[in-house]
Amino acid sequence: MIYEQNSFLCGLINDPELAYHIIDSLPFPINYRDGNGKYLSCNKAFERMLGRAREEMIGKGGPDLHNADVLEMITMKDKEISESATDLVYEHSYKSADGAWLDYLIYKSSIRNLDGSLLGIVTSFYDISEKKRSEIRSEKAKESSVIASAMLQKIRAGILIVDHNMKVVSCNESFAQLMGEETEELYEAIPGLPGADVRELVPEIVSKMMNGLLHSGEEMLERDLTFNNKLLHISIVTIFKNRVVGAIIRNLSSPKLVREEIISRAMKVTRQNIEMVQQVATLLAENAAQTEDMLNSIVAAYKYGEDRKDE
Repeated sequence: MIYEQNSFLCGLINDPELAYHIIDSLPFPINYRDGNGKYLSCNKAFERMLGRAREEMIGKGGPDLHNADVLEMITMKDKEISESATDLVYEHSYKSADGAWLDYLIYKSSIRNLDGSLLGIVTSFYDISEKKRSEIRSEKAKESSVIASAMLQKIRAGILIVDHNMKVVSCNESFAQLMGEETEELYEAIPGLPGADVRELVPEIVSKMMNGLLHSGEEMLERDLTFNNKLLHISIVTIFKNRVVGAIIRNLSSPKLVREEIISRAMKVTRQNIEMVQQVATLLAENAAQTEDMLNSIVAAYKYGEDRKDE
């Protein structure tokens, strides 16, 4: 069926209520301004965004509605789209009606006459505030993870952090060395061994201790065992109850280390090592807000433990 163009256009022009209903149904803010920047139409989402009724905005320009920062951006982007044949996409912040600043992904499209002259500009807004916050949290988590992994390497004891699925969250090189050549080679290829099945890395009794602590939620388990001709002291500690546990493994085979272990047990340095691992694991798993303060406390505890060993 062929529609008569004039009749079709006339029907739309004579039914402005329908046009408003259509744009009001859109969940994102949208507005239409003429070639001089004056608002001719908008939807309810845009009204909510600016905290103004549509009637207050129609016929007004940017200087009547926006602060200097937003107005400068609008003016600059209007100039760009008037001189270009393509649409514009950019990000900018707007102050919402309740005073909060929100980040938007903004699309601008030009409406032109047949001769190419600018009739007006359609602008739509997509709130990406939560996405931006998630990106920031993700970046901070990555930074914390890198810092925490570096701190693990400063602890002489073997350190292993495991989640509730018995998968490695992280470990240090000392742990890999204590577990033998195969684990060392694997560690060289995949530093920290994230995602590895802990049951393939440690003696069965150690994996059972970790699994038991994950299920019981107890604070700590300890024992000595012989592995690869080494006498090892194993401390398993709950980091996040029923979710994450850590293992501190010390080699007691060397006479010097035996003496150090006797001193550490007497002075409760093992407890300080556990606290260090808990703090490092918090950086890895929870992205602590005060990273710098936490690292300072880790370093202080580590230095104290090393000083006690030298006595």
